[in-house]
Order: sequence, then structure tokens, then C-alpha cells
Amino acid sequence: MEHPNLTYINALSGGDDAFKSKLISIVKKEFPEEKAVYFKNFKAKNFKATAENVHKLKHKISILGLEESYKIAEDFEDRLKENNVSGYETFNAILQNITDYLETL
Repeated sequence: MEHPNLTYINALSGGDDAFKSKLISIVKKEFPEEKAVYFKNFKAKNFKATAENVHKLKHKISILGLEESYKIAEDFEDRLKENNVSGYETFNAILQNITDYLETL
């Protein structure tokens, strides 16, 4: 499995440590909130809303440099729109990978 990284955030911040810290802070705040809503909607079998949650989470996946995980999320989002939940465990593993990484920052 890929490992999250700050490559994109470092490039975006252009060496501005305050801006970099702000971006990291936003990701650390928003990600758990978005993840919780995703699980709530999935548990309620509201797969259209769950697909929208995955769409939002894809931005965090991308920001953290997870290119393969982004593709997996795209496929999962498309399947959810058809009420197909295959890929749920794989996507959840990506979310856990990000959660573990954010705890180290």
C-alpha cells in the first residue's frame, strides 16, 4: 500500500512554513469529520450520499500524494452510484492509512 506524504503540500506551500502548517491543520481537522459522515451514510445504506462523501475524501487522498488510492476511490465512488459496495474494505484501508499518518504529524 502507498504511504501518504507531504510532497504536494510542500510544493503548494513553496517553502512557506506557516502556509504549510495551515494546510496540514485543515486536512487534520476536515478528514476525520468527512470520514465520520462517510461511515454514517454507508451504515444507513445511503449510497448516493456515500458516493458524495467519497468524492470529498478523494481531495484529501490526492493532497496526501496517494495516486493509486485516488484511482481506487474513483472506482469505488462510481460503484456506489450504482448501489454496488464492492471495494468497501479496500477504501476503508485507505482511510485507516491516512488516519494513522495524520496522527504522526
